Amino acid sequence: MSKHLILGITGASGIYAADILMDKSPWPVEIISSKWADKIYLHERGNMDELLDKSCKVHANDDLASPLSSGSVPTRGMVILPCSVNTLAKIASGICDNLITRSAHCHLKEKRPLLLCLREAPLTTIDLENASKIAIAGGIIMPLAPPFFMFGDQSPKTVTMHDLLASFIDRVLMVFGHPASETWEDKR
Repeated sequence: MSKHLILGITGASGIYAADILMDKSPWPVEIISSKWADKIYLHERGNMDELLDKSCKVHANDDLASPLSSGSVPTRGMVILPCSVNTLAKIASGICDNLITRSAHCHLKEKRPLLLCLREAPLTTIDLENASKIAIAGGIIMPLAPPFFMFGDQSPKTVTMHDLLASFIDRVLMVFGHPASETWEDKR
């Protein structure tokens, strides 16, 4: 059995990308969702139960006794999607006051892949410094920005938000070792 991918969902816009990740992941996905993620999901997508039902396990964000708060539990890696600047700041500062930030800390200290899909614009110098700290510690900062170049041969009027985010998720999954069905090499 393959190791599970951990998905942390925080209170930032763009939460539809988490749905697509759940549909495309070749690995079982365990979810940790913040209270603000639940509110944003309700606003942008509706009831979160359908998303949670796709996971192999759901962890409460306030459950610091969860196995995910230990570095001894192997995973495929962790993606925080979307990642709020609040979560970015906590991870950069070593604040482990919830399961998302504690699990992220464990991924950094165990040198496992940690990918933060930051959803904020514009960024302040504080945000950039926090992102830099995480990158220096071994994390990957991947702003929730679709690879527009994958659609250069199509009319912008025919490309949907789903198309853009699905292509972004292919790139996310590549970080964890899953090949994308299509890359720039196929497009050029």
